[in-house]
Amino acid sequence: MSDPVFLKACRGEDVDHVPVWFMRQAGRSLPEYRALRGTGSILDAIADPATACEVTLQPVRRYGVDAAILFSDIVVPFHAIDFGVDIVRGRGPVIAAPIRSLADVDRLRDLRDEDVAHVTATVDLAVAELASTNTPLIGFAGAPFTVASYLVEGAPTRTFAAIKTMMYAQPELLDAVMDRLVAITISFLRAQVQHGASAVQLFDSWAGSLTRSEYQRFALEPTRRVLAGIADLHVPTILFGVGTGELLDLMTTAGSSVMGIDWHVDLDEGRRRVGDKPVQGNLDPVRCLSTEALGVAAAREVLASAGTAGGHIFNLGHGVLPETNPDVLAAIVRVVHDEGKAGVR
Repeated sequence: MSDPVFLKACRGEDVDHVPVWFMRQAGRSLPEYRALRGTGSILDAIADPATACEVTLQPVRRYGVDAAILFSDIVVPFHAIDFGVDIVRGRGPVIAAPIRSLADVDRLRDLRDEDVAHVTATVDLAVAELASTNTPLIGFAGAPFTVASYLVEGAPTRTFAAIKTMMYAQPELLDAVMDRLVAITISFLRAQVQHGASAVQLFDSWAGSLTRSEYQRFALEPTRRVLAGIADLHVPTILFGVGTGELLDLMTTAGSSVMGIDWHVDLDEGRRRVGDKPVQGNLDPVRCLSTEALGVAAAREVLASAGTAGGHIFNLGHGVLPETNPDVLAAIVRVVHDEGKAGVR
């Protein structure tokens, strides 16, 4: 069986068509997901391998995307080590006791295999189910800075006041936090790959809140250490952040195989900023909220901006919005497969 087109594109190789998948393709936009989940906690669904596997597979069946992404969340390993994390519907991750001192850092104990046995069981099930269609599974984790933002702020934030105060008032404390997050993140990613994930994505969703100097001082090196910590596994790695256009030249030095680019930067300019590295992106998720025709037109704009050089994976510039009509995404997949020419033989 030939190598999946997604993995080839991650390596910048020639492909038969531009591969496509969507961040948050498994989730609230799908009626079959809502029917399966009901009103229960997302953490409960993630804890049940059969349910999590089914959610992982739903978008592959519906859309024919070129990769599945594990149904999980970036706070799962921290919930697993009993750090006091919950995911509140309509709000996001909430931390019972945010980090304020070195004593709190001590609560970030090592992640053991048994802590995430439910996650690796889901990976096992999904990989087995995907084998018949030669569809790779993407594992993922949160990058250290983004996870630290939640653990220090205690909840989603628009200002990042607590973590930025820590940067300048207690930089040694934030360094200690980052050291622990690097170790936990490496363990979490390695577990997913060792159970069959073919690639991993590192979500640094909130890196765009940082200045260039802040990113270099507090985020870049921990990200490098995470990627170096899984380099021996020889799987493609994708690094993605939101609002990171002015950081792309720095982020591309972290060591990922692929740079994810959000919708704030045109893809041709994004390619220029990351050099010869393969790219992923970058349709504005809001442009999927209207008609199929308008969604397809938007996808064609991204394809045109990407050009015909190899190493392009089509995706949104952030996650699928809950109110998205699945038919629009299905139409986008069709046009990308039919018309995308990047690196096609």
